[in-house]
Order: sequence, then C-alpha cells, then structure tokens
Amino acid sequence: MEKQNTKGRERMLSLFDAGTFVEMGAYIRRRGDKENEAYDAVLTGYGSVGGKLAFAFVQDSDKNAGALDSVGAEKISRLYEQAVKSGAPVIGVFDGAGAVVYDGASALAAYGKVMKCVSDASGIIPQIAYVSGVCLGMAATVAAMFDITVAVENVSELYVSAPAGNLDANGMAAVYSETEADAVATVRMLVDLLPRNNKDVASVEPSDDVNRSVIGANGDVCPAYFADNLTVMNLYDGFGKEATTALARMGGETVGLISLKGRLTAKGARKAAKLVSFCDSFSLPVVTLVDSEGVDTAADAELAPALGKLAKAYITATTAKVTAVMGKAYGASFTLMGSRALGADLALATPESVISVMDPEAAVAFVWNDKITTDKSRAEVEAEWKETYASATIAAESGDIDDIVPAEELRARIISALYMLAEKADGTPDRKHGVPTL
Repeated sequence: MEKQNTKGRERMLSLFDAGTFVEMGAYIRRRGDKENEAYDAVLTGYGSVGGKLAFAFVQDSDKNAGALDSVGAEKISRLYEQAVKSGAPVIGVFDGAGAVVYDGASALAAYGKVMKCVSDASGIIPQIAYVSGVCLGMAATVAAMFDITVAVENVSELYVSAPAGNLDANGMAAVYSETEADAVATVRMLVDLLPRNNKDVASVEPSDDVNRSVIGANGDVCPAYFADNLTVMNLYDGFGKEATTALARMGGETVGLISLKGRLTAKGARKAAKLVSFCDSFSLPVVTLVDSEGVDTAADAELAPALGKLAKAYITATTAKVTAVMGKAYGASFTLMGSRALGADLALATPESVISVMDPEAAVAFVWNDKITTDKSRAEVEAEWKETYASATIAAESGDIDDIVPAEELRARIISALYMLAEKADGTPDRKHGVPTL
C-alpha cells in the first residue's frame, strides 16, 4: 500500500532520529463512505529519539481532519500496550477535529479508551503531548492528562469548549514554543532529560564544573546558574510567575528545580506541587531554592487548597529532596517549600538568610516597638531581632537547617548531596538478620 507524505507523517518523522521510525498498524484503515476509499487519521509507530527508544501517535489532519474513531483508538491502545511493555515514553501529537460525529457512541468510547491508556500508563512511562494544531473537546482532556504539554504560539488551539487565550499563562501548556521546529526540539529535549520509565535512571556524564559558583557576573543568582551548562527546561513559565519550575541536569543527573522568589500564590503552589509529584513518580530528585516573604493572601479562597496540595506533594514524595534558603524565608513559605519538617533529606541556608515566622520589620512593630528609642533606631532593633530570632544560625541550632553554606558553594554542596542520595531507600531496608558480635 502506498504511503503518502502528509502533514501528520512529516510531523512524526521530525520527532525521530533520521531513518529510525517504524510504523505500527500500517495497514489498519477505516473504510470511508465512498467505495474503496480508505484513510488512517491516526498514525502510530516507534523509533529513536536522541538514541533512546520512544513511541508516538499522531492525529493526521490531512486524513479526515485527524478525527478520532474506534480504529484510531485501537491503534493508540496497541501502541500503549507495547510502550509500557518496552518501558519507553509516549509522545502524542494532537491536531484533529474532534471525533467522527456520525459514529455516535463508538466515537465517544474511542476517546474513553485513549483516556484509559493514558491513565494506566501514568507514572510508569513519561508521556509528552505536543499540540501541533487543533485540540478541542475530549482531545483537550486527553492532552491535559499527559505529564507535559508542549504548544506552539499562534498555532495551537487547546480548549474544551471556548478559546482559552494564552496557553502558557493559563497553565494549559507547560512549554509554549514560538515555532513548530522549536516545539519538536523541545519534545526531543524532554525525551533526553527524562528517564525511559519509572525504573530507569536519568543521568549522564557531567559536562560542567561541579564546583562552579552560582553567583553571576553582576552578583546576581538565578535558578539557571545551578544547572549544568546553565541549561534548563522551564515549565509553566507564565503561570504563577513567582515560582520557577524546571527540569535541568546537576552533576549530570536530571532534577526538578523549583525556585520561589517573592510571595507564593495559589498558582505558584499548584505548579510546584505538580512538578514535585511528577519527579517523585520517576524518582527524579527535587531541588528547591527559597527567597520569599511569605504567601500572597489576596486570593485566600484559592490559596488554602493549593497550599494543602503543595504540602502533601512534598510530604508524600519519597524521592531525594534538597532545599536551600537563599535570602528570605518568612512564615508559610519556609515550611511549605521543601522544609525539613515536610521531609527534605537536606536543608541548607546561606549565611545572610533570614528565617522568621513573620517579616522582621512587622515583628518589631508588633512586639519590640518599645525598644526603639532616641539611642536605638528602628533599623538597629530590626537587626537585633534578625540576629536573635531569625538568623540561619538559629534555624541550624534547632535542626531545621542542616548546614550554612556560602552561595558560591551551593551548587557543589547540592550535587554532592544528590550523589549521596542517589541510592536512597524507601523505608527500612530489608535484611535477613543482624550480624552478631564476636
């Protein structure tokens, strides 16, 4: 049977290393209304992505507008069955006009079948959705169930019933690329960063100086400085902007990197919780950097459940967790962002860090206002409060901080901790019996 070059096939080939794509179900076709007319609106197959095995399905908009039917769902189901057995990631490329409407209930069941495949594979193999065009209705629900969704500016349409505006700002897309070529490069980079499955490891030989300082030329520090070769894959950049969430390598090991700069909002808490849970599913370490004046109570109704999800994500995650306070850590932001109390394996702080129940200025105004005299200014009293109740040393003495480390040494200390925690065991290790004394 002759295979035509269509938009869907071109997108499929662009994902894989040249010459490695193998189609699955190549002769499975749905019969059209006209005699001898046949089409395959869903293309499935496997190949190599940067040398790693991966599986993919594509809605081919050149074939019946990419509409999903029972035949397409069956091809996707077979793909997932093999992907899970092989322990390799699935890439879903979405560009289709919903379901085949004249199929009735079977068209609805087709989406349900795909949803079950995605759900059953969740936490076993990574799943990356690439919205290359139209993704509406139940297709949008399927894409949202994937681990990471990549969209294209001015091209992707991802919504259930009404246009959703900027997919990055509303949290529907984890990565918002400028062009389709950029989106494909992003998908390939994600496959490279992530483990093949939940039993695999995601590490390579280090390609950067482990001891490199994280302080920039202008004295600034940003999350990317912690990553090998200053390279990070930012996720949900336009959503909850005070919290940066990213995938990166540190010392050759893929980590989830979370940085809180400013007051924590409900959106920031939700995106941080999602990354922690995702990393835990695939045993990726979580590195958390904190410089925050607390939480933003402006949207209190949304904040409480979001903070609860964040706390639960850190508490239930058994993967390696390393946290560093780099400046301020006031109130709930200290507790919620990967603190020792929530199960961090290691908690560090820089010497100048201020860790306090509340803003020291407000604390002085509340309980030490009478200490401000003509001989002792407000600034002096506030400095005394920080030294007495809010210093990194005080937190270390109570055991809430494990060590005080200069900022220029943080990258090396965190990477050292990641190596130490690489074989971290859950619970009490199994043993037959103890070794008796002589």
